[in-house]
Amino acid sequence: MVSVIYAHPNPKSFNHALKEAVIEVLESKGKNYQLRDLYAMGFNPVLSSLDFETFLSGSVPEDVKREQEIIKASELIIFIYPIWWTGMPAILKGYIDRVFSYGFAYEEKDGELVGLLSDKTVVIINTLGASALDYGPSGMEDCLRKTTDTGIFRFCGMHVIEHIFLYAVPYVSDQERKDMITKVKSLLEDLL
Repeated sequence: MVSVIYAHPNPKSFNHALKEAVIEVLESKGKNYQLRDLYAMGFNPVLSSLDFETFLSGSVPEDVKREQEIIKASELIIFIYPIWWTGMPAILKGYIDRVFSYGFAYEEKDGELVGLLSDKTVVIINTLGASALDYGPSGMEDCLRKTTDTGIFRFCGMHVIEHIFLYAVPYVSDQERKDMITKVKSLLEDLL
């Protein structure tokens, strides 16, 4: 199964168009998938003291358990989200904080932290308002790869097979945005 984890609140956004394009490819390939539209779901991103108590008692909050079951059943996880303030939207960060918990996504073994999701591959699709010239030479793109690809997903044992940055989305032409969608669809068709 493929999970599509989508984090953008605006149904008229370019991110929404990307999500629709990804689903179109998955359906054309006959792939079984789950869409997790975090805003539409009203996912609670706040890792609370009650969550900590629940985890420490050996249990898992019901909404987190449901998401963990979906992640567990997935071979490929596609994340679609904008970069805001050089990071992911708060709702997605909260999803990771709550769902990728100790004992599910990683654990301590022989004094070392070990990722538990090594049978998962990841594709990340990011949109940015900034240009490639703003992010590439400054090292910001590398920082994003380190914090998400390495610091989150590889830490959990996952294999990031593609991280796509789509730059200057609000400032490019409609044709350039269509070309971005074509690029994403083509890439996914090759991966699937």
